[in-house]
Amino acid sequence: MSRPQPPPPAQLYLSILSSHLADLWDPVCRDLQDLFGPMDYVSDPFPFLETGYYDAELGTPIMRRVVGFERLLDQSRLPEAKLATNELEQAYARTDGSRRLNLDPGLLCLERLVLATGKNFSHRIYLGQGIWGDLTLIYRHKGWQSLPWTYPDYAGTILHGHLLELRQKYKKKLK
Repeated sequence: MSRPQPPPPAQLYLSILSSHLADLWDPVCRDLQDLFGPMDYVSDPFPFLETGYYDAELGTPIMRRVVGFERLLDQSRLPEAKLATNELEQAYARTDGSRRLNLDPGLLCLERLVLATGKNFSHRIYLGQGIWGDLTLIYRHKGWQSLPWTYPDYAGTILHGHLLELRQKYKKKLK
C-alpha cells in the first residue's frame, strides 16, 4: 500500500507572450512580483514564431519572456497561480476585452513541467477551481523530452535551454 505524503514544493514557471512586451514589462513585472515574490530568473525577450495561434488577439510580432520566482510553490497551489495570472491578463486587456499579453504559469519539478490551463483534454488532469494540469514535458536522460501532445514551442530547443537553467536553480533550492 502506498502512503500519501506531501510532494516537495515546485519551481513556479511563467511564460509571458505579448507584442507589447517592451511597453508592458515594467508594470507587469511589478504586478507578478506582488503576486509571487521576487523573480530570480528572467530571460531576455525572444521571438515567438512556432505558431500564429495568438497573432489575431495579441498582435505581431509576439515576443516571449520566461521567468522563475525565488520562492518555491506548494504544488497544490497551481490553480491559484493560474487564476491570478488570468486576472492580471484581464487587468491589462484592451477595452474590447481582448488580451495584450498571455501569461502561462506552470510548475517545474525535477522530473516534469506541468502547465496550468482552463481547458480540458484527454491528457490533462483536473486540479480544481476550473483548472487542469497539462503534463507538457518530462525530464529524462539529462534533457527535456516532448510528449505527443507537447506544444510545438515547448518541443523546441530555445525553451528547453531556459527550462534546463531553471531546473538547475530549482535543484539548488531543494538542497
